[in-house]
Amino acid sequence: MARTPSNMLPLGTKAPDFELLDTVSDTTISLNDAKGEKGTVVLFICNHCPFVIHVNPMIVKLAKEYQEKGIAFVAISSNDVENYPQDAPDLMEQKAKEEGYTFPYLYDETQEVAKAYDAACTPDIYLFDANLNLVYRGQLDGSRPGNDVPLTGTDLKKGMDAVLEGKEVDPDQKPSLGCNIKWKNT
Repeated sequence: MARTPSNMLPLGTKAPDFELLDTVSDTTISLNDAKGEKGTVVLFICNHCPFVIHVNPMIVKLAKEYQEKGIAFVAISSNDVENYPQDAPDLMEQKAKEEGYTFPYLYDETQEVAKAYDAACTPDIYLFDANLNLVYRGQLDGSRPGNDVPLTGTDLKKGMDAVLEGKEVDPDQKPSLGCNIKWKNT
């Protein structure tokens, strides 16, 4: 399992727009469709990554809690499904249902959206404010597969709480760590 850190897109960056297929509803969803009233969490994930599998329960829990408060969640898989068929759209739909995702799980077939966000790993986590300006990017918390650190979601929660309270998010942020995005050979 490759341990790849986030690239840490500069804070203040405007959320790159997208229009992608939601594998669950079989409809095209844009950033504008997905954004929340008070904030938006964009997650780059996939089905098979052990780091994503590890954090999925906390992502689902946080999404349910914070969606009620006006922060939307949207997940995107950008992996090359030709070489990693376990990340194919039909299996993404199945995974979303198994995990109980309450948010869209979008397929970035061209990988252009991952490139626009400078995403590097799964999970790669971004939090944008109500105006779609980047206020947090980095780890969910310090828990990793096998490190015995409890899964709490603390880092992302602090960012979302600051957004909800109208406060500045602490700019001291730690990169996420996970499997590298599986880029297509071009």
